[in-house]
Amino acid sequence: MSHHYSGPDFGFPHGDAHIDLTDLYAFPKPGDAGKSILVMNVHPSFGMKPPGPTTSVPFSPEAIYELRIDTNGDSVADIAYRVRFTSTEGGAQTATLRRVEGAQAAGIGDHGQVILEWAPVSTGPEARVTEAGGYRFFAGWRSDPFYFDVEGALNNLQFTGNDYFADKDVCSIVLEAPNSDLGPKKMGLWVRTLDGASGKWVQADRGARSNQTPFLAGEQNPAYLAADPADDARFIPVFAHALEHTGGYTSAEATRVAGTMLPDILHYDPTRPASYPINGRALTDDVVDFFLPPSQMER
Repeated sequence: MSHHYSGPDFGFPHGDAHIDLTDLYAFPKPGDAGKSILVMNVHPSFGMKPPGPTTSVPFSPEAIYELRIDTNGDSVADIAYRVRFTSTEGGAQTATLRRVEGAQAAGIGDHGQVILEWAPVSTGPEARVTEAGGYRFFAGWRSDPFYFDVEGALNNLQFTGNDYFADKDVCSIVLEAPNSDLGPKKMGLWVRTLDGASGKWVQADRGARSNQTPFLAGEQNPAYLAADPADDARFIPVFAHALEHTGGYTSAEATRVAGTMLPDILHYDPTRPASYPINGRALTDDVVDFFLPPSQMER
């Protein structure tokens, strides 16, 4: 999704960098056609407003980091993988991964079947991987694979050619899963973060496809972040307004293109190679070139 700063005015949702989603990747495991690699990146190491480093603590213990899977094309989650983290104890965090299906997957909460627990979070160069029941799991700081000229984007698209994220990090949650546990051959994917700091779970951020939230949601940003893909048709007018006024589209064309960008779901078939935006997303896919001319999203 490449949001990086998906909160209001290029800030963080709820003012918390820990629960800011940056990217979603999905691709077949190299050398093993029976498994897929799903990556949720969160928590940019550097903020724009205010500018400066965020925090060295990777994940919030008051949040749920969730991967959602639609298996029947109705834009409602049928399967969900939920990750909770402990508070830092002696500088270390651990993770618990749960899986839930059906009505519980479509809802909100931290319940579910435990797939693995006490998985160590990596804070250094060593990748600490936990394995259980056909799954492999990693969580921790890693170099940000996304590349984009942020300074140019914020200066009326007058690009400088500099990759702002070249020296930045993100916190990655990586799940290697059997395709048989992800549903049928073709699925829809998105991720979300839930904030429990108030004592009640509240959706803070969500997304799947590149760049849409900060550039197109406009004054509807908070409502968009709190919504589900099944309700995304209501955001077509605000997306169309942004396309019409920044992309030079006619009103009718802007509405048509906005309709191709929603619901905000990444379609993925694990039996086919990953190629954004047609099928999943590989780590090296150039998503920005597909977003800047939004009509490319119709491919």
